[in-house]
Amino acid sequence: MDMEIEEGKELRLNFEKLAQVVACGRNLVPVVVQEVESGEVLLVAYANQAALDNTLRTKRATFWSTSRNELWVKGATSGDVLAVVEIRVNCEQNSLLYRVTLRGIGACHTRDETGAARRSCYYRRLVDGSLEHV
Repeated sequence: MDMEIEEGKELRLNFEKLAQVVACGRNLVPVVVQEVESGEVLLVAYANQAALDNTLRTKRATFWSTSRNELWVKGATSGDVLAVVEIRVNCEQNSLLYRVTLRGIGACHTRDETGAARRSCYYRRLVDGSLEHV
């Protein structure tokens, strides 16, 4: 991944992401992942029926990786598991909310200055047109 996108201060939103999701050829819904205790949003990902079925069966957050084109069980390689406490469905039944307990250090694939996984993918805020770490 481009380090400027993950660590930089320049806003470079990927407005093509949904087109890329469609291009992967899978039927998917967005999944917002929220930590139960704090209410913090940890990440947004996508799920197909197989990912949802695996999540329901294992109680571990499972997604469809649009970049690798395969099921992605969060924590399978990092050890930072998202234990699913509850799954909510929105009013139009076109997105999911996984309410989870984070078992590990962080939910994000990026690392902070100490080398530890970031707790959330939302580690920067937009201020006056630039990004700053929070």
